[in-house]
Amino acid sequence: MARVKNGAVTKARHKKVLKQAKGYFGSKHRLYKSAKEQLMHSGQYAFRDRKQKKRDFRKLWITRINARCRENDISYSRFIEGLNKAGIEVNRKMLAEIAINDPKAFSELVKVAKDGKAGKIKANEVKDVNEVTITKKGTTSKKDTTKKEKGATPKKEENKIDYEKMTVAELKEVAKERNISVTGLKKAEIIELLNK
Repeated sequence: MARVKNGAVTKARHKKVLKQAKGYFGSKHRLYKSAKEQLMHSGQYAFRDRKQKKRDFRKLWITRINARCRENDISYSRFIEGLNKAGIEVNRKMLAEIAINDPKAFSELVKVAKDGKAGKIKANEVKDVNEVTITKKGTTSKKDTTKKEKGATPKKEENKIDYEKMTVAELKEVAKERNISVTGLKKAEIIELLNK
């Protein structure tokens, strides 16, 4: 029986590991054994730190929000409690961005939080809220929006539905709901009937 050599396979495996270990310090990028061991550890650290990263960012956002809250004479926990009681749902990432880029808008949020904590504003009341949009360069713009009561049903705006983006199957379902016969019609003809 012929002797089987696996030198090519072993060499390929070693090359693959050493290529992944490129840039490691000392023998960890030169010697196969130590490179493989370091790669196993690196994978474990990467897995662990993908979870840790989320915690670290949340800590950072909370620290930034707290710093701006202290300037407005309120603690972080009371600020968040006030926002919850006022029915404002903004995640900490966005609150941190507002705290850094738009102190005036953050001060308005603090006022709302103080009113919410005092019981002047309740979660299901209708109120005017300044919506803050943050762009990449850090500039901000404000829009006045009215928050609607929870449980209130919005008016149907069937004219504003964009039928062009819908598939033929979806258009046929809409037509069936409205009792419109669309058998054998093309997409453009179905859209024309639905827009009437």
